[in-house]
Amino acid sequence: MERCGWVGQDRIYEIYHDTEWGVPEYDSRALWEKLILDGFQAGLSWITILKKRDNFREAFAGFDPDIIAGWGEADVVRLLGNPGIIRHRGKIEATIGNARAWQRIERDRGFDTFLWDYVGGEPIQNLWPDLASVPAHTPLSHTISKDLKKAGFRFCGPTIVYAFMQAVGMVNDHVLTCHRHEEVKRLAGRA
Repeated sequence: MERCGWVGQDRIYEIYHDTEWGVPEYDSRALWEKLILDGFQAGLSWITILKKRDNFREAFAGFDPDIIAGWGEADVVRLLGNPGIIRHRGKIEATIGNARAWQRIERDRGFDTFLWDYVGGEPIQNLWPDLASVPAHTPLSHTISKDLKKAGFRFCGPTIVYAFMQAVGMVNDHVLTCHRHEEVKRLAGRA
């Protein structure tokens, strides 16, 4: 079975690739969680985040932005003492601020709608022949990054946003030879 070239031999990567990566996600809270995790990944490998994801979920109240939005300095200090997550003050503080930004967007139009409107509600179906052809960022990821920052988000640069778009299926970046390319393509569109 052929997979995208970034997967390697680690079973946790294979499972993630075969069941989650690129599957269109339309739930506002789940989208927020994935954007936060992509922000925590900045400067690290994704496998580090995958291995700590359950710890993150526990430490961050199941990634409930309505809870996290009320957190303050005591919570930052508590999280900085948690060896099960990435202990980076800037990323932790950004998560709290991003929860507040999520609340504003969710109240005004829905975070899911805010994001999916950039692609007309349907995943962009790319046709990359190999991993070397897949970009690290695109003009669209620059636009979304800029708009997220305007809305108060941090740790959401164009490369982070593009990795997020790939993960949540806003773009289908499974290469053409990957067994998931056509499977993910069939999942396009809201249920």
